[in-house]
Amino acid sequence: MFGRSLFAVFSVMVAATACGGGSASYASVVDKAKNDKKLVIGVKADQPGLGLRTPDGAFAGFDVEVAKYVAKELGVDPANITFKETVSANREAFIEQGQVDMVVATYSITDARKQKVSFAGPYFVAGQDLLVRADEAALTGPETLNGKKLCSVAGSTPAQKVKSEYAKEVQLQEERTYSACVDRVLGGQLDAITTDNVILAGYAAQHAGKLKVVGKPFSTEKYGIGLKKDDTAGRKAVNDALQKMFSDGSWTKALQASVGASGFALPQAPQLERY
Repeated sequence: MFGRSLFAVFSVMVAATACGGGSASYASVVDKAKNDKKLVIGVKADQPGLGLRTPDGAFAGFDVEVAKYVAKELGVDPANITFKETVSANREAFIEQGQVDMVVATYSITDARKQKVSFAGPYFVAGQDLLVRADEAALTGPETLNGKKLCSVAGSTPAQKVKSEYAKEVQLQEERTYSACVDRVLGGQLDAITTDNVILAGYAAQHAGKLKVVGKPFSTEKYGIGLKKDDTAGRKAVNDALQKMFSDGSWTKALQASVGASGFALPQAPQLERY
C-alpha cells in the first residue's frame, strides 16, 4: 500500500515537472540549453514583422530571428526551439510558471516587471506612437487625442501609459491582441491604435494604403528578453549573445528583412544594460 502511494506521488511530481515545458527545473536557462539542447520561447503571434504565426504554423519576424540567434549562441539549434504564443498580459506568468524559458515578444523593460522577472537587453528601442486610417487628418499626435476612441492591448505598457497620462482625454478600449484593434480601426468603430512605432509599422505595411503611422513618438520603450527572476547567468549569456548579434551585422540584417519594407527608419543597435 505504501509503495503504491509513493509511486503515485512520484508520478504526479514527474507529470507536473513535464507539463511546465520551460526552465522551472533548472537554475538558469544556460543549464537548460546545455543539458536539454532544447528551449521553449514565448513570442507574439499577431505582430507582422516582429512575431507572426505563418499559415504553416511557424513563426516569423524580427523577435523570432533574435530568439533563434540567442538560442544558437546558448547551444540550441533553431530546429529544437518550441515557440509558444504569448500575449502582453501573460508574459510574466509564463516565465514564473516555467511554461517558457524566455520571452522575446516586444517586451518593454520596466521597473514593475523587474520585480517578477529578469531582463537581458535591450535588443531594440522603440517609441509609442499612433496608427490611424490613411485618410485621417485630425490625429497628428498625443496632443490631438481629446475625445478620440483609442485601442491598445490589455497588460501592455502603452495601455498603462494612456490610462495614467491621457485618461481624461480619450476613451481607451483594451483588446487581447493588436490585430483585434486593427480590425476595429479599419471598421471605423475606433479612431486609432497606440503601441510602439515598430509594431505599428508592421500593420501599416500589412494594410498598405489603408493605415498610416502618425510618426510622432511620445515614449521610449526598451525591448528586453524576459528570463526567470534572478537568473544572473542567463542574463549575462543572453547579453553576450545580443552583443555578438549587434557586432557581426546579424541584427541589422534581421531588422531590415523583417520591417524594412514598411519604410520604417532603421535605428542603430542599442546599448545593453548590464544591471
